[in-house]
Amino acid sequence: MNKAMNTKQNEEHKKKKRKGIIKQFLPQTLFFRSLLILIVPIVLIQVIVTTIFFDRHWSKVTSRLAFAVAGEISLLVESIEHGERYNGDNDTQLSNKELINIMARDLELLVTYGPNKKLPENTTQEKVSEIIWAAMIKKTLDRELSRKLDLPYTINVDFKEKWVSVCVQTTGGILDVDIPQRRLFSSTTYIFLLWMFVASTVLLIIAILFMRNQIRPIRRLAIAAEHFGKGRDVHNFKTEGAKEVRQAGQAFVKMKERIQRQISQRTEMLAGVSHDLRTPLTRLKLQVAMMGNSPDIYEMKKDINDMEKMIDGYLNFVRGEGREKSSHTSLDRLLNEVTIDAKRQGCDVSLNLNNLSYSPMLRPVAFKRCLTNVISNAAKYADHIWITLEKRTLKEVEIIIEDNGHGIDESELEDVFRPFYRVDGSRNQETGGVGLGLPIAMDIVHSHGGEIWLQKSPHGGLAVHISLPI
Repeated sequence: MNKAMNTKQNEEHKKKKRKGIIKQFLPQTLFFRSLLILIVPIVLIQVIVTTIFFDRHWSKVTSRLAFAVAGEISLLVESIEHGERYNGDNDTQLSNKELINIMARDLELLVTYGPNKKLPENTTQEKVSEIIWAAMIKKTLDRELSRKLDLPYTINVDFKEKWVSVCVQTTGGILDVDIPQRRLFSSTTYIFLLWMFVASTVLLIIAILFMRNQIRPIRRLAIAAEHFGKGRDVHNFKTEGAKEVRQAGQAFVKMKERIQRQISQRTEMLAGVSHDLRTPLTRLKLQVAMMGNSPDIYEMKKDINDMEKMIDGYLNFVRGEGREKSSHTSLDRLLNEVTIDAKRQGCDVSLNLNNLSYSPMLRPVAFKRCLTNVISNAAKYADHIWITLEKRTLKEVEIIIEDNGHGIDESELEDVFRPFYRVDGSRNQETGGVGLGLPIAMDIVHSHGGEIWLQKSPHGGLAVHISLPI
């Protein structure tokens, strides 16, 4: 049973592997896949038509033309052989000339006869050029002549001059027959193929132009969705293209409006809640300030300050920086500013830009806040912080923020991104905060189309990796 299951799994694995190999050679974009759908049938049709045409039409036409010419040459050879065998020399010469004139006049064959001449021994026929038509003419004519004649002969094809020369060794001499190419070759063959390929190319170009017009709205929709997902403004997007593409575009516009309306309503509601809560907190702060100083009053002031800090944290987390517009921002300059601010707060920070300079589309205030949250979080539990800028891929850049603190357990590397989650132990509650620093940072990074994750640092603490598209 287990062997059968293992065999089945191995077969499925091999099938998946074969499919993966095939996918590697297939185009990835819709435009080139559509072109493949257009090109493959056209190429197959051309191959089939060309094969059938050569096999059924052109080769048979050429064979019949060669059959006729070979018959005429055979008749001429038989006439000369018959005349030399049964007639006198003068009569033979006269009859040969008359026959040659008739051939030239009615059959367009230029015939010369050299009495008492012989073909050179071990005659090798002249090699035909690489042109396929010339090779096929020679091969077809040779096949037909071999059926008609038992005498030695040679065939020379001059495709440029459009003549074919046949030399036959007769009993009394050499018969040289020059045949015009049109007697053996149908020029409509390559004209037909040429027109077929030209027409296919023109139709393919027209299809490419139409396909580009159909793909362009899909590409614009993808770009608009990507910009909206990164928090950028999408102003000039309009629905166009085929009916299905317009429906997808309209659905995207409606989705964008609903999301923006929901964010706006949520922000306004929380702003109102924050305002309503700040009013009684302010009254409490005034009342506590008038009560004097005592241990109980001190604790009350601390609780009120914590409540105010928590309200600000909740509001900032939900509101984010959505109203800030994206612009090309110098990443190295931004990292320098964050490093300087951290050093002013007493942090020991090392910055390594690796001589890289990028200006991706960022919301500078929001992204600076993201970096500040991460660095401030690391500064609470570490003596030294390392900030490194690296090139991840051709389209991605990575920022690594490491510290030499105690770090956290691997089981909690994902949990720390949950809102209001706090880590006990080395990162205890006495350090302050409400557990929203990393969630806010993750929300900002995701809104820029990037990724953020945590790893163990080689320096002993925590390493925060932030990748951004460039």
